[in-house]
Amino acid sequence: MSLAPYRDPARPNDERVADLLGRMTREEKLAQLGSFWAFEVVATAGLDSDRLRALAGDGIGQVTRLAGSTNLGPAEVAEMANAIQRQLVEETRLGIPAIIHEESLHGLMAWAAPCFQQSIGAAAAFDPEAVTAMAATIRQRMLLTGARLALGPVFDIARDPRWGRMEETYGEDPYLSAALGCAYVEALQGADLGDGVIATAKHIVGHGLAEGGLNQAPAHAGPRELRDEQLFPFEAAVRHAGIAGVMPAYCDVDGVPCHASAELLTDILRGEWGFDGIVASDYMGVEMLSTAHRLTGDLGEAARLALAAGVDAELPRTVAFGPPLARALAEGRVDERLLDAAVGRVLRMKFRLGIMDEPLVDIPSVAALERLAAAESEAAQSLAERSLVLLENDGVLPLAPDLRRVALIGPIADSARDLLGDYSHLIHMETLQEMRRGVDALGVIGDGEAAPPGDELSGRQTILDALRAALPATEVVHARGSGISSGIDDELQAAVAIARDADVVIAVLGERSGLTLDSTTGEFRDRTGLGLLGRQQELLEAVVATGTPVVLVVVSGRPLALEWAAEHCAAILLGWVPGDAGPEAIAGALSGVVNPGGKLPVTMLRQVGQLPLTYRHHPTGGHSHPTGDYVDASVAPLWPFGHGRSYTTFAIDHLRVDRSVLETSGDQVAIRVDVTNTGPRTGDEVVQLYVRDEEATVARPVRELRGFRRLRLEPGECRTVVFRLSTEQFSYVGADLRRVVEPGRVSVQVGRSSADLPLTAELHLQGPVIELVERKHYLTETAVE
Repeated sequence: MSLAPYRDPARPNDERVADLLGRMTREEKLAQLGSFWAFEVVATAGLDSDRLRALAGDGIGQVTRLAGSTNLGPAEVAEMANAIQRQLVEETRLGIPAIIHEESLHGLMAWAAPCFQQSIGAAAAFDPEAVTAMAATIRQRMLLTGARLALGPVFDIARDPRWGRMEETYGEDPYLSAALGCAYVEALQGADLGDGVIATAKHIVGHGLAEGGLNQAPAHAGPRELRDEQLFPFEAAVRHAGIAGVMPAYCDVDGVPCHASAELLTDILRGEWGFDGIVASDYMGVEMLSTAHRLTGDLGEAARLALAAGVDAELPRTVAFGPPLARALAEGRVDERLLDAAVGRVLRMKFRLGIMDEPLVDIPSVAALERLAAAESEAAQSLAERSLVLLENDGVLPLAPDLRRVALIGPIADSARDLLGDYSHLIHMETLQEMRRGVDALGVIGDGEAAPPGDELSGRQTILDALRAALPATEVVHARGSGISSGIDDELQAAVAIARDADVVIAVLGERSGLTLDSTTGEFRDRTGLGLLGRQQELLEAVVATGTPVVLVVVSGRPLALEWAAEHCAAILLGWVPGDAGPEAIAGALSGVVNPGGKLPVTMLRQVGQLPLTYRHHPTGGHSHPTGDYVDASVAPLWPFGHGRSYTTFAIDHLRVDRSVLETSGDQVAIRVDVTNTGPRTGDEVVQLYVRDEEATVARPVRELRGFRRLRLEPGECRTVVFRLSTEQFSYVGADLRRVVEPGRVSVQVGRSSADLPLTAELHLQGPVIELVERKHYLTETAVE
């Protein structure tokens, strides 16, 4: 008996898709656009087969977070994944398996999986290879457990740290976001999705432009800003890295919600960029067209709007794409061709992944998990160390090894929980439990019931543990001093007492990342002020008043307003939300085992009134005319984008270009600089290349990052960094909204931050105005000679 064409792996995928689609009923097609929470079918004794039949009798498109919404270990997750897939293949009419998706922003959201440095910290490393190493381990863990779609990375551009989700981004710069995000995508997907994991670009577009810093608030941006800045990293993800998944933003842009924007999801994404993957809704994004945006009072119409815009899958559970869409189709309100197009894209992805032919996975062995854990630990440690930014240092760091006593204070000094980013497993299990208690204002879990959080903190190291190990000859005494958002006099006084009798005070202050109501940063944890919360500022001022030198270690997923600390602390180390490897990395930096080399991926504010803040402002921005400053404060940032100190010193000099005249039709210039470690220690420097259009037909940023290279140098060592810059890197959206390369003067600037650029060369673009219809160069090639 011959195989049905869709079951024949020898046939082309398009032929198999067409055959399968032609055999499907409307109900089976609708099922492929839907999803359900994994915990809804996970019972104490194993798979709840009856519940699975009720949810997926006609099949299902995706299963939401099998690892991320349960307390199953990796082998148990793989077994449960196989049980779900086996029932779908054997009991549904056409035998179509599901795509199991998971969260993966800074490590796979799963029991026993490591929590890496949060994305904002990863950006501070200015090191695509470190992001590649992290993403490669995420891919391995997902493949071992049967998950084939990852909800990450986040390509949102964020310039208002009041917005709690800034920590999930790569910061304020489109180029940096593109470079790091593409590294993540390429490592996760691999050369062939048949043995890779779908990466999902989040959240197209404008999510980081949230009005008032409020999560999901409208984005206000013109078409030129959208194209040149907000959309750039997404375009690079599609055209440079070949990303296979995209997720729309919750917000509306100029009144059009992204989940209902055909211009965005069809015309630009598929039409202009050639995207051939799937568009998955953000959680509840389709139903929110009715419940939040109020485009319609009918969920069937909300489904029609999303489907017509280009949304292919509804997450985390089927609502609008279920009975409401079925009714709209039956009533003739939705073109059946829209349904077929979306289902075809979902099926095509299942064929590309190979799950149509091999839906089951081997149960991971103990040895395989141990090998993976070793690779994860190495990658996490490297990323955590490379992400640390030394903002200030008067010489107190690194700590002398013969110190008598160090006082370690602050609410995060002895807390493993507060080093975890908002998309770690424990934090989301806390969130699901809070929602079970009636705080599910968004309807995320519906009628389901997730398991309570387990003990995931036992055995996790704290900064106190790591510092005592790093300073064996020094007494490290500890007092909490205050909570993150609260505090009592006795605690504060105890911290002051140990500070008086110490040689140095290490104050570990900041925020708690998460989604629960006790969290202060993370998704929907937005703020009006950005100072230290609770009594932390009072604590800091009290220990500074003792006269003992104070080193401030900041744990936070966003820039805080630290002007007072900058003036009064002996040193400031920014640790971001460093994850499991954070304690050892931070202790290593304090003790001198690690030489901090991270750079700021954001511009650090003095006061909230400066927001939004970016180094990429236009020529008339960045200062008040004609006086310069505000009436009551300086307009200058506290620290500029790209800033970061070291325990050694570097010289960047001898800029040379191999040509000074370039053709607008397509050309390249090689830019070289010499970098020398002029100090006493081995250390890392990040050489940064910026460009500026000196004469353009529209106002352009005063400078734009167009390349960077991190390198490690021994004392006295000198290397040459080469940037190969394409004329496409000078393109922009012109007055008529076409992307062009124009003739005229441009300059390149090289240095160690956006405000420290001692080397400049002027170039001339000659030739006609070129419309850049199909961009090829998104990232600047770099090398070290």
